[in-house]
Amino acid sequence: MGVAGSFPGFAGKPPGPVMDRDEADRALARLGAEHEAIETSLLALQDHAGRRLLEGADLTGVTEERWAAAEQSITLLWGYFDAYAGALAAARKLRSGRRNPGRDDLVALTDLLRGDSVTVANPGAVSPGPSTGAPARLSERFTLEELVDRMNGLYARSLDMVVAADSVWSALPARIDLLAAELRRTRSLAHSVGVRPGEHPSGDDLESITEELTTLRVQVISDPLAFWLPGPGSAAPGGGRPDTTRYDRAARALDDVRREVEAVLLVRQDAEQRLVRLRDVLSRADRTLAEARSARGEVLAKIAASEVPAVSGPPTALHERLAAASEHRRHARWSRLSPLLDSLEREAEDELMRARDSLTSVTAPLAVRAELRGRLDAYKAKVARHGLAEDPLLIERYDAARRVLWSAPCDLRVADQAVLRYQRAATDLLTPGSRGEHDGQGETS
Repeated sequence: MGVAGSFPGFAGKPPGPVMDRDEADRALARLGAEHEAIETSLLALQDHAGRRLLEGADLTGVTEERWAAAEQSITLLWGYFDAYAGALAAARKLRSGRRNPGRDDLVALTDLLRGDSVTVANPGAVSPGPSTGAPARLSERFTLEELVDRMNGLYARSLDMVVAADSVWSALPARIDLLAAELRRTRSLAHSVGVRPGEHPSGDDLESITEELTTLRVQVISDPLAFWLPGPGSAAPGGGRPDTTRYDRAARALDDVRREVEAVLLVRQDAEQRLVRLRDVLSRADRTLAEARSARGEVLAKIAASEVPAVSGPPTALHERLAAASEHRRHARWSRLSPLLDSLEREAEDELMRARDSLTSVTAPLAVRAELRGRLDAYKAKVARHGLAEDPLLIERYDAARRVLWSAPCDLRVADQAVLRYQRAATDLLTPGSRGEHDGQGETS
């Protein structure tokens, strides 16, 4: 509400020389303006929405304590205001008695306007200063300036309390209600995809968030000042802001749950495609392992003196978990299906890589034999292009290498040496200047 922060300060001078008529008239005019400003501020405070809410609320905690003190302050304010208005009325009456007041009238006006001429009963319930232990006085005397200062202090404290409570009530309950509505939508969606308390961690989180928001709203309504952070160094009424720490924490937790539920929803939408891809990956892994087992038998039969690694069986455990994933999809257990599919996809790809590595390791000896055969035939074609195919030594060494490479089981170490000897002989013949030496030696080794 648009309530002024404090009353206008008293503009008169301290007790001193007797005022003349013009000074008295100017002082009365200022006092009249002050009276109107004070009355306007008090009526605005009386009509403040925050004050009306506080008056009808079932308060607890620090708000209950501060509102009890504020109510007493507001009551005392009206008492001070009545005393102030009475003094002003007395001064006006005295001034209006004569067009040209005499000295006695001016002395009386000066005392009313500048002296401690206002007597106010001391209620004892609201003490503006610290207790000294002395008996409380039944009444207090003020100058008009002192009375305005006293009203300023009481008004500022009362308004600060009212504005702070109203700010919290204006900010937090509405936001809590909006978050609670979002929570209800998320709970409904989570339930539809199997995210329920006791069955999924996010379901338990939703229960915790619901309890927190319910408790938070009750506490905000009954004790708003417990959720107020005063602004450092701020002298303005209500200087500070609502403390939204607990609300913000609940909102972040709900965002986390909502993302989890959305992830589960995505699982529901593409679960069948992911299951088809999983079956294909595992099928390729099975075929690759079967090929590796067949190749291992071939290698053991055709290659001698070679260590052939064992081949593992089909991934039975993965197939069982894939069947379980299909059951989860069939019964709409999306919250269970989501993490299972994530792990299955990683492990299925790993299994396919292991199967391919196994096939590569098993068939390595056959690849070596094929490489040796290719190298032998390549050198034979090379020497034939140079017209050396009928060389007796080359024929002898080619036949020796071919017998080893095309026999079963093939000894790869012996075959490698035989191909190397043929390769060296061919290189010697193809090197300029070495053919005559070769013919002369008649090497037969």
